[in-house]
Formats: sequence, structure tokens, C-alpha cells
Amino acid sequence: MSRFDVPFSDRLFARVQSLDTRLVVGIDPFIERFPAAIDCSDVERALVAYAIGIFEAAGEFAAAVKPQVAFFEQHGWRGWRALEQVCLAAAERGIPVILDAKRGDIGSTAAAYARALLGDEPGSLGASVDALTINPYLGSDSLAPFLARVVEGGRGLFVLARTSNPGGGEFQGHGPAGSPLYLEVARASEKWQGEQIGECGYGSVGLVAGATFPAELGEIRAAAPHAPLLVPGIGAQGGDPRDVASAFDERGLGAVVNSSRGIILAHESRPGVDWQEAVRDAARQTRDQIATAHTP
Repeated sequence: MSRFDVPFSDRLFARVQSLDTRLVVGIDPFIERFPAAIDCSDVERALVAYAIGIFEAAGEFAAAVKPQVAFFEQHGWRGWRALEQVCLAAAERGIPVILDAKRGDIGSTAAAYARALLGDEPGSLGASVDALTINPYLGSDSLAPFLARVVEGGRGLFVLARTSNPGGGEFQGHGPAGSPLYLEVARASEKWQGEQIGECGYGSVGLVAGATFPAELGEIRAAAPHAPLLVPGIGAQGGDPRDVASAFDERGLGAVVNSSRGIILAHESRPGVDWQEAVRDAARQTRDQIATAHTP
């Protein structure tokens, strides 16, 4: 039995409950800021060693990991090959992989992205990926190939709604008849769930809603009661874990909260401490901070 035979939402929230953690560890490798213990003479090996070191240190506190594609792509084919190994290494450890690629296009191009990043071809990146971030700006038809991978492939999606960056509201805060675009996306996600509501009570088409805008986060939760929320923006971006309470239901389910730099660069604020120990401590502390928001 493949793990993809179980809906993504059920896989994700089963791990959330099993480990009692709502933390997603973002893998954004700033190679120029790697700890001295990582040999950076070979980019591919360095990227893989760093990511696996993070899995070893923080895996027990991670509901999922979120590799950011751009930090690998910038290194060309070596970076892409490293990304494949990193996703495979996480999958082999039983850690769900949310690939942060924010793809979005039309027709055959969207279909190609879906095959590449959520496909089943052995040896491909998609074979190790559980969920993908996507951009809805081109409309529902552009999402169709990705939605098909939810139904047919057991994958998950996180659709951009209200992003955590300061300029996100420039377009996301406006929409038809005064309704902000992020709420239009949230409402549409209820239709995109189709019949794919898992035993956990959530579908596998989630939304990205930033912790940096807690009022909007609450609005999105209310507009999309069946959508898992991926909540970025705590830590380095200034979001407070205490502001994400509205993302969770009474069981402490419904959302996972991402932290990247606050965890993976923890060694920078603790000179003389083993870098993996610093990562582990930061992951544990962040998990505990998030717990204060979802505890009934």
C-alpha cells in the first residue's frame, strides 16, 4: 500500500496528532550561511547534507517539511539534483514533503507542472512530494491538472490566499463587489474539495494564509471550513505564534504553521553550540509556542 492511497489531509493530521506538533520546518538553504561543519566545496553534497542534518535534528518536531524550490534552482542542475535527494530523504523518514514552488499556468503547461512536481514517475521529484503550493491567479481551469492529482494521486495542494509578505494586500485585498480576493479564493476552495473530505474532516486542497495578518487569517478560516491552512510568517517575518489561534479547530487541527529561518539558522545566534543542537532546540521551542495558540 502506498502512502498516497490515504488522502493527504488524513496523512498530515495523523502525524500532527501522533507527534503533537503543528510545526512545518521550511528548508530555505542560504548556502553562504551554512554552519562551518558543512563542507560547501561541492554544492550538491552541501545542500543534501544540510537538509538531512535538519531532518535528523528537527524531524520529531515537524508535522511536515517545506523545501523552497528557488533556493535549490539557483544552483542549476546540481541544485535540482540535490532537491530530488532532499525530498526523497524526507519521504524515507516518513516526513510529509510540502514543495514550495507556487506554480500556476494554463492548459498543457499546468499539466506538465503537475506531472513534474506531483507525478508518480519513479525517480522523479514528484514521487517524493506530498503537497505543492500553487498560484490561483490564472483561474480555476489552470488549477484543474493539480486538482486531478488530489483525486487520482493522493496529493495535497496549498493555494495562495493571503500571503505573509507586506505587499500581499496590494492585489489580494481587493476583489469584486468589495470582497477581497483572498476571500474569493478561500470560498472557491470549498468547491475544489469536491468529494475529497478526509476522515479528519478536512479536504486536501489547502490555503496559504499568513500569520502576519491574523484578522484575515480568521476570515479565511471561516470562509473555508474544510481547507487545511498553511500559515507562514512567524519568526523572521515578524508573525507571532499566539496570533494563529483562529486557524485551528477545537481539536487543534486544521492548520500547520511554517517557520524557516528561525529554525534552520538557529546556529547563528548560538556560537559554540553544535549547529544541529541549535536547530533541534529552536524547533522544539517553536513547536511549544505554537501549542499555546491551539490548546483548547
